[in-house]
Amino acid sequence: MARVSQAHLDARRQQILDGASRCFTRNGFHATSMQDVFQETGLSSGAVYRYFRSKDELIKAVAIDAFGSVRESFARATQGSPDRPLEDVISGVLGNALAEQARQAGIDDSSAYAKLILQVWGETLRDKPLAAALTEGYEEMRLVWADLIRTYQEAGRLRTDVPVDDIVRTLMAVAQGFIVQQAMFGGVTSDTLRNGLLALSTAPAPTPAPAPVPDGDTDGDPEGRPA
Repeated sequence: MARVSQAHLDARRQQILDGASRCFTRNGFHATSMQDVFQETGLSSGAVYRYFRSKDELIKAVAIDAFGSVRESFARATQGSPDRPLEDVISGVLGNALAEQARQAGIDDSSAYAKLILQVWGETLRDKPLAAALTEGYEEMRLVWADLIRTYQEAGRLRTDVPVDDIVRTLMAVAQGFIVQQAMFGGVTSDTLRNGLLALSTAPAPTPAPAPVPDGDTDGDPEGRPA
């Protein structure tokens, strides 16, 4: 019997994850059944259960897959990143990572994928194994973001008197808020995030000083009275 290559196994696993992501995005976690996943992927129950024994395992895998994509995007961004404004890097990575994940899964747009992420976060309140997996992913993400921030500090493009982790946690909060706004309200883009970060990190140009008053015939009198 011919052995199945690892590449084939990986591709089949991703096929299942992508199909499950589409189902979860359309119907939510609790309204999606494993039968829905079988139909969406075109695979038999045996083929799906070979990789995932339950819907909870699928949800966990989808969450880890999303974390991995964003983490890898930021890891790549650390290469030569000080040559680009930090707001460009952050907004670009977030926008591209969400769009790429949505495209890969066959989901219509990144806003729809953001809704899937929001569902995953909500599930952590009831699912302790999922919460543990996301906590691990969050801690790994903090390390990647910390590397990114240090490259900017070392290049003289960020203040060094603020702890790296304080900056990281603040930027991650901004990123999470970006995803929440996309999911719940729409109308927010990576350009929105970039422009907001730029405004918050750049001091306004100084107001020009008023033009000097001509001396006229005051002869230096501070009250402007003729001598």
